[in-house]
Amino acid sequence: MANEWLLRRGARADGVWENLIGPAIPGWTHTGLRVAALDGEVALDASGVERMVVPLSGSFTVTADDSVWTLAGRDSVFDGPTDVLYLGISTSARIEGRGRIAVAEAPATRSRPPALLRADQVPVEIRGAGRSTRQVHNFGVPGGGLDAERLIVCEVVTPAENWSSYPAHRHDRAGADETELEEIYYFEAAVTRGGTAPPEAEPFGLFTTYASDDRAIETGAMVYTGDVALVPYGYHGPAVAAPGYDLYYLNVMAGPGAERAWRITDDPAHGWVRGTWEHQEPDPRLPYLAKESTR
Repeated sequence: MANEWLLRRGARADGVWENLIGPAIPGWTHTGLRVAALDGEVALDASGVERMVVPLSGSFTVTADDSVWTLAGRDSVFDGPTDVLYLGISTSARIEGRGRIAVAEAPATRSRPPALLRADQVPVEIRGAGRSTRQVHNFGVPGGGLDAERLIVCEVVTPAENWSSYPAHRHDRAGADETELEEIYYFEAAVTRGGTAPPEAEPFGLFTTYASDDRAIETGAMVYTGDVALVPYGYHGPAVAAPGYDLYYLNVMAGPGAERAWRITDDPAHGWVRGTWEHQEPDPRLPYLAKESTR
């Protein structure tokens, strides 16, 4: 069924969490995500998952064990990186504040100490060129940012009219050139930076997945703030920012293998596009950083 792996905002609401993604979803095993619009506090129970706490907008205080961390946050996901906190397995926590908060999760077995990465320490990558330029915040990826056992997390900002998650690619089988990973896309969209729009405007983007083998999957949809796309397997991409609207997504990945790595295989029909970037300049609109400090 087309779009069976697309969850609209609120489709899996659970208390304060407007979407709660995890193993209760049939066929979903290795990753989880909680998203809430918070004005107060919420508890995270101790469990066998490692977590990364990501302020989407606003600032938050996280209390775990006998430690307290203040996450300075940002005005919106289009205002540059944010402070991010890693919490290991068997850690209960309380989050307090006002704004939108995301908690990425993955089952893990080894205990690791909490770790805080400040916004000014987040590696910011301008990836691609021309209309394929996007901005990547690599705060939770192998080789940079926060360490983890299984969890891989980053966020991507795509300015209006640009394409990202492109060329379409897969990571659904283990091998020397590819790792097997589930992936979550959490989306937000907004009127493009510096632009104006009438009150009836509805910011959106487009997102696609399709089969890479005999396992059927098809997602082709307009996506709005709060929507979630799950990628259990298959080629995925592009994610396209419509004219007039910027697109953001938070990626959460993990898989069954012991190696924490992100290796992909491009769809051979489209992988050649990467070579065209050598002859194009990056989009001068990027990077998007904070318009003014939220600290």
